[in-house]
Amino acid sequence: MHKAHKIRLAPTNKQATGLAKASGTARFAYNWALAQWNEQYEARKLDPSLPAPTQYALRRELNSIKRTQFPWMLESTKCAPQEAIIALGVAFTNFFAGHAKHPTFKKKNVSTESFRLSSGQFRIEGKRLRVPNIGWVRMRETVRFENATQVSVTISKQAGQWYASVNCEITHPITPTIPASTVGVDLGVREYVVSDGTRHQVPRALRNAQHGLKRAQQSLARTVKGSTNRAKARHKVAVLHHRVANTRTDWMHQLTTGLANSHDRIVIEDLNVRGMLTNHHLALSIADASFGEFRRQLEYKTTDRSTTLIVADRWFPSSKTCSACGAKTTRTLALQVRSWTCETCETVHDRDVNAAINLALYAGSSPVSACGELFASTGTGPDGLVWVSGLDEAGTRQHQAI
Repeated sequence: MHKAHKIRLAPTNKQATGLAKASGTARFAYNWALAQWNEQYEARKLDPSLPAPTQYALRRELNSIKRTQFPWMLESTKCAPQEAIIALGVAFTNFFAGHAKHPTFKKKNVSTESFRLSSGQFRIEGKRLRVPNIGWVRMRETVRFENATQVSVTISKQAGQWYASVNCEITHPITPTIPASTVGVDLGVREYVVSDGTRHQVPRALRNAQHGLKRAQQSLARTVKGSTNRAKARHKVAVLHHRVANTRTDWMHQLTTGLANSHDRIVIEDLNVRGMLTNHHLALSIADASFGEFRRQLEYKTTDRSTTLIVADRWFPSSKTCSACGAKTTRTLALQVRSWTCETCETVHDRDVNAAINLALYAGSSPVSACGELFASTGTGPDGLVWVSGLDEAGTRQHQAI
C-alpha cells in the first residue's frame, strides 16, 4: 500500500533558488524529450526500420550530450531531468492505451513547478529533507507514516510556497477498530447532515472569497503582459485561490476522517454532479461544496479501514420518503421547502435530517455486510430489480439483487 504525505517546506532564499533551478531543469528536460519523441516518431513513419522512441533511449541521449550542450544542468540534481523523462514515458503509455490525451509542452512561469526525486536520491531525518546539490531543507512537520519505506518525494511550488509530497510504501498497515454502526449523510450546498442529527456547515470558501478574488483579478487584467507588476498580480490571485483550496481541503479531510473512524457503514447518494452544475444559479455553490471530493475521500478511507461505503441509487427518494412510516409523499418538494409533514402519519420532518435517516435505513435493504466485504454502488437493472455491485476482498466484481 502506498501513501503520500504532503508537507510544507521552509527553504532559505538560496535553497529556494536551487529548488527553482531543479524545477526548471525538469521542465526543460521534459520539453526536450517530447520534441525528440515527436521528431523520431515522424521519422519512423517515413522509415519503419528506425527504432521506436522510448524514454530509456532519450535518457541515455540526454546524459551523453548534457555536459557539452546543457552544462547548466549540472547545477541541479541529475534525478530531476531523468524523472521528468520517465514521466513523459508514462504519459505516452497512457496516451497509447487511450487513457489520456497526447502529452503537451510544459509552459514556463505557471502556478505549479515541480520535480521528483527517487529512492536513494534524498534523505529525511525528523523535520529535515536532504536534496542533492541543495542540502538540508527544513520541513514544517515530520512524516506521519512511521516504519514505512520512503519510495520517492515530489517537490512542488504552489502560490509561492514549496511543498514536499513524500510517497511511502506501508507493508503492514494498522487498521483501527471501528464501532459497529451505520450512518447516512445527506449532502447539501450549505451543510452536510448526518442521520444522527449532526450538521456540518460547508465553509463556502470560494463564495466568501469572491470579493477579494474579483478585485485581484481586475488588477491583474489591467497590468501589462510580461511586466513585473503582472507577475506580482498573478501571484496575489494564486495565493487567494490556494487559500480557498486549503480551507476546503482541511474541512473535507476532518469530516471524512471523522465519519470513517466512527462508523463501519456509511451511506451516501449517487449524485449527478455534472447535471447539477448546469443550474447556473447554484453551480458555484455546488462546486464549492465538493460532492465528488467527499465521495472520493470516503472511498479510499473506508477501504483502508476495511469498512463499507454504500452508494444509494441516484433515484432513491430519500427526501420524499417518510422515515417514520415509510410512506412517500405526493407533494413536490422544491429546494426552498426545508420541512414537510407526512400525509400518512402526520410526522413533521426536517428535509435534510429525514433524507439522512432514510439513507441510513437504506443500508438495511443492501446485502453488503458490515465487515466491508463489498464496496457497493447500486442501480436498477433491465429486469426491474435494484442491484448492488462492487468489489469483494479478492478484487472481483460481484452483483447481487436487493
